[in-house]
Amino acid sequence: MAVAPTAFKGTLGPASVARAMADGVTAAWPAAETIRRPLSDGGNGLLEAWADRRGGDLEELEVTGPLGVSTRAHILRSGSLVVIESAEACGLHLLPSKGRDPLHATTRGVGELLLAAVEGGASEIVLGLGGSATVDGGTGMARALGWRFMDDADNELPEGGGALAKLDSIRPPERTLEGRTVALCDVANPLVGPLGAARVYGPQKGASPGGVALLEAALGQLAQVLEEDLGLALANLAGAGAAGGLGAGARAFLGAELMPGAEWMIEQAGLPELLMRTDLIVTGEGHFDAQSSMGKVTGRVIDIARLAGVPVLLVCGRVDGPLPPGVEAIDGGGALLEEADIARLTEGACRGLASGDRL
Repeated sequence: MAVAPTAFKGTLGPASVARAMADGVTAAWPAAETIRRPLSDGGNGLLEAWADRRGGDLEELEVTGPLGVSTRAHILRSGSLVVIESAEACGLHLLPSKGRDPLHATTRGVGELLLAAVEGGASEIVLGLGGSATVDGGTGMARALGWRFMDDADNELPEGGGALAKLDSIRPPERTLEGRTVALCDVANPLVGPLGAARVYGPQKGASPGGVALLEAALGQLAQVLEEDLGLALANLAGAGAAGGLGAGARAFLGAELMPGAEWMIEQAGLPELLMRTDLIVTGEGHFDAQSSMGKVTGRVIDIARLAGVPVLLVCGRVDGPLPPGVEAIDGGGALLEEADIARLTEGACRGLASGDRL
């Protein structure tokens, strides 16, 4: 059996979830060989999923948080490769729901993590995008690396996405960050437009309707100046809208290669090969809904399992909407689940499958 979940946001990381699911499988089927492959699509849980599979050393750093207050964040160093989870520095989870302010939130802390990685000898960086409290197009990250963002009076703009509506020019640093960067996008949204970073994700980050309109105009202005000053057309690039436009910033200011995080992690975990020799795959996330099938890692696991002809058991905190073909599901009714709860749900579901019952 293969066990390949992602994080249950707000409660458990992917490695903890995988361990609990594996315990449930073993309780139901003691003779089953269970192989764990915790996953992340670049958002929450990336460091844990990578460390479980590839190892590495966690380093704790003090960086600028999303609203300027310092916070503790981690990077994972594995030789010359460093894995960075941008949400560690600018994540929505770092702010209370009433304290969200996407007009002023900054990704500066992500840039500080990048600097620490390179100063420590990194020549390759995997940068996970997702779960951010920001809509600044990655300009805060760039500021930490020496980039400057000016208005038409040649004054430097304040931090945050709202200020970018007055952007007139971009000044690069004397030296850009060296090495290869792969940016893992948890969504494929463009920077601007009806499916862009501001309109789709601004409200969940605390933006009012007026704030969404301002951020849309600001990101549009950023896209225009990026094209004028740097020759980069990023407005409609798939993944540019990830993490409030941090995808566009990673491409523009780091020269990063944008990749779908789910696809990349699934390949790194060796899941396609594993599915050739497994009878069942158990996966899950905190909340499975229609968005889960739009490039998110759980949806992609289901897709490749279907192609391989392997049945899927979905264990979640909550499941909304119809299930894809070939999937059985059980959930916790929307409750916040601990490891013991996930193990219990998985065990019960496996016993139901073994007896031929539908869940």
